[in-house]
Amino acid sequence: MKAQDVAALPDEQLAQELVNAREELFNLRFRLATGQVDDTSKIGQVKRTIARLLTETRSREIVGASDAQ
Repeated sequence: MKAQDVAALPDEQLAQELVNAREELFNLRFRLATGQVDDTSKIGQVKRTIARLLTETRSREIVGASDAQ
């Protein structure tokens, strides 16, 4: 998921995507430990997606806090 796509998501969907990405990362790590992963680069892609989602979440928190003042 690209940063532009993440920025376009509403807050509820952003939170849901974060939960889904973390579950996917857990499953990939579990499958890696059992030797069932063919494409190990997928783990890095999911980590970057999580980072993008967290970055967007934090930037929205900062904007919300500055608007409240």
